[in-house]
Amino acid sequence: MKRILCTILGVFLLSFSLDAQNVVKGIVLDGNSESPLQNVSVSVKRGSQSTITKADGSFELSGFSDGIYVLEITLKGFETQNFPLTFKGNPINLGTIYLFADLSIDQDLSIITITDDELNEDASAADNISGLLQATRDIYLRTAAFEFSGSFFRVRGLDSENGTVMINGIEMNKLFNGRPQWANWGGLNDVTRNQEFSNGLAPSNYTFGGILGSTNINTRASGQRPGTRISYASSNRSYVHRVMATYNSGILEDGWAFSISASRRDGVEGFNDGSFYNATSLFASIEKKINDKHSLNLTSIIAPNKRGKSSANTQEVYDLKGIKYNSYWGYQDGRKRNSRHKELVEPIIMLNHYWNVNETTSLNTNVAYQYGKLANSRLDFGGTDLDPSTGLPIGNGSNPDPTYYQKLPSFQALRFPNDPSRAATAAADFIEDGQINWNDMYSANIINANNGRNSTYVLYEDRVDDTQFTINSIVNSTINENITFNGSVSYRNLKSENFANMVDLLGGTGFLDVNPFQDNAEQAQNDILNPNRIIQEGDRFRYNYNIFSSVANAFAQAVFKYKKVDFYTSASYTYTSYQREGLYQNGRFADNSFGKGEKLNFSGIGFKAGATYKLTGRHLFDVNAAYITKAPTIRNTFTNSRENHDIVEGITEEKIMSFDASYILRSPILQGRLTGYFTQIQNANEISFFFADGIGDQGSEDGRFFVQEILQGVDKRHVGMELGLEAQVTPTIKLKGVASIGQHIYSNNPNIHLTSDEGPLLNEGTKSFLKNYKLSNGPQTAYSVGFEYRDPDYWWISSTFNFMSNAYIDVSPTQRSPNFYTDFDGLPFNDYDPAVARQLLQQEKIDDYMVVNLIGGKSWKINNTYISLFASITNLFNQQYRTGGYEQGRNANYRQLLADKSLDTPVFGNRYWYGRGTTYFLNLNLRF
Repeated sequence: MKRILCTILGVFLLSFSLDAQNVVKGIVLDGNSESPLQNVSVSVKRGSQSTITKADGSFELSGFSDGIYVLEITLKGFETQNFPLTFKGNPINLGTIYLFADLSIDQDLSIITITDDELNEDASAADNISGLLQATRDIYLRTAAFEFSGSFFRVRGLDSENGTVMINGIEMNKLFNGRPQWANWGGLNDVTRNQEFSNGLAPSNYTFGGILGSTNINTRASGQRPGTRISYASSNRSYVHRVMATYNSGILEDGWAFSISASRRDGVEGFNDGSFYNATSLFASIEKKINDKHSLNLTSIIAPNKRGKSSANTQEVYDLKGIKYNSYWGYQDGRKRNSRHKELVEPIIMLNHYWNVNETTSLNTNVAYQYGKLANSRLDFGGTDLDPSTGLPIGNGSNPDPTYYQKLPSFQALRFPNDPSRAATAAADFIEDGQINWNDMYSANIINANNGRNSTYVLYEDRVDDTQFTINSIVNSTINENITFNGSVSYRNLKSENFANMVDLLGGTGFLDVNPFQDNAEQAQNDILNPNRIIQEGDRFRYNYNIFSSVANAFAQAVFKYKKVDFYTSASYTYTSYQREGLYQNGRFADNSFGKGEKLNFSGIGFKAGATYKLTGRHLFDVNAAYITKAPTIRNTFTNSRENHDIVEGITEEKIMSFDASYILRSPILQGRLTGYFTQIQNANEISFFFADGIGDQGSEDGRFFVQEILQGVDKRHVGMELGLEAQVTPTIKLKGVASIGQHIYSNNPNIHLTSDEGPLLNEGTKSFLKNYKLSNGPQTAYSVGFEYRDPDYWWISSTFNFMSNAYIDVSPTQRSPNFYTDFDGLPFNDYDPAVARQLLQQEKIDDYMVVNLIGGKSWKINNTYISLFASITNLFNQQYRTGGYEQGRNANYRQLLADKSLDTPVFGNRYWYGRGTTYFLNLNLRF
């Protein structure tokens, strides 16, 4: 027995000794600079052993039994190295391992620029997915970002206000509408590509986040890849040319690091006629590593940009002029001049302090200051003079919009049904010209000036000049090997100046600051304190007020990670206040417009939790749930902030309940994710402004008013599934497939309020019957299939086929209120037919369509210089398709709408946006 025990013990000790000798070690260096690379991942494929390299680039990995293994060495931005290992009780020293820059990274960076121009669009469809571009490898999200963005697709049907975007831990979402203003750092792709993205309800190290997730853009100078990058791009989308240059020093011996970047984007005309583009972007980041525990980083960003807008049009207009047509421009002195431009200049300055308290805890404190202006221009044709006998404004000009309904063939056919030549002449004139006539406006104003009168036509801007201060602290602490704690406190303070600014008197000498549509001298005044003021260029006029807002937030989160299960729980509290200060005393709201109004306070709470069960390393199950209440945005709080202090009646915090569950597959060949989601939004508000005919009986001709339409207590439901699969069928060929199937609807009948300068137009408690109407949030069904070929010689090509379906026009809430079927006496129209009404109010579904995209690139290395060429063709076969649209709402009752839709071509038909036809993008990049 003793001999047997001794033999067993000897074998055990021998095997332990052999395993102890089964060790692999090495040193990892940068293949170009030969400097050590820290935090390189060293792991065994299909094994559990892993480690990271130390500051000197060294690593050591043990715990191997005898056998054959494959060691994988990876670092973002470098080529992955694989080494076969054979252990027979012997240590292995791999010596010096050189990692070289991954040329395919330049290819991926080029892909990012595909949608760079989309970030400047007014519609929120693009900006809600742009944060996903660089920050995730998830095939579904990348497809949504790259392939679906041109179709106004929205992830889970949600607006971008449901996702949080940060720069160095500072939240960038605007308090006005909750959306990030991506153009504030547009054109700086090189220095904003270091991003950390949390999808959906997944936990973030920086913030509680929204139900769409969160993105943190890291601009630390020490985190930028050392070297110089220069690139040139050409496109026919928004801008035509782009030049970009970036220099990153990396950490120098004295602890300093510098990063600078600049770009220029311009174009006389993009895809749409008259849509000019003019943008310059500058970036600088300086970091000082004080010691091993403390580091300071100063970042400054300024990205002034100005672009010409393009119009949404009726189908009648598109049929006459094509999908590139834009009604906002006209020729002046032989050049196209756009009357509607958007100009944004909002510099950002931030100081970040990084403190490694100890090996397990870090504290990041940030201070940011942002200021500047957002301007949207338009023409005003309501210039007047005072009637000396009545003191009332007299004058006004004709609407210069070439698509004004009275100028189109449909109106001529309605007005002269027995004279078809009128419509034919209008059509021929519109096809021949159909643009703004700047010369006519200048001539009219010059004649006025010569006769001592004011300008009839002017160009002005709706201006928002924001000044915002933000401070926060973010703590991350590893409690033990299984538990991590994250938390933050933050405070934001905003002063928002809102006013109309006179840009161009168009040859005139002044503009009378009154409301020309009033028949009472005092009510016509935009500011009683300064009556009948004559405005010059650069003056504020029409409206002038401030919005003050303060937001305080605290967030705490615990993340637990174990061998089979990971789970987390997170909570947040947010206090929000708004207050309006009127600087003008409006004549129509003399008692409710000047000075400070009521201070509004909201409290928001958030709870979320989730878990991931790892059946094996290849099969994972993930589930998340959240309950959130949040303040309404400034935009949806005040009913008509330009003129008075009024707020939405019964306003309260918005409530959100969200749940999702996923199956995740990670096999060597096939990777994918299948997710089901459910989101319920309650107590939301929506506010719109437009002219309407047929509103009740308020003494206005034909019930015609300029109305504020307020929807209060809106509920929405988002249900659907997401599927993303990619298969590496050969070392060079990858197949990709994505599906998104959703149902996004109004889930209740909210309250509707209609108001005008004359007061409320509907009875209190009136409902808009919107339940089960589809939300107009892009395609609710989308599919994509494609392939990618990457050659070992660093050239690649990829193509996708993208099918879009179930997109709907935005419906008019007023047409779905009792006003639609009620006559002036409060009773239903005597000719009202419910069956006909249902047909009139049926929501229009946009036609399905398919778009084919093609992209490819090639990379070279010449000595220490990397060159990459990238090209893409979007909508290869020039498919014409609608991406969205809306009902005009002009015909507010049954009789008006029936009469209009009975025409061969409706006068007030739906307005649409069309996707771009075939477009290209070409990018040449040098890095050294």
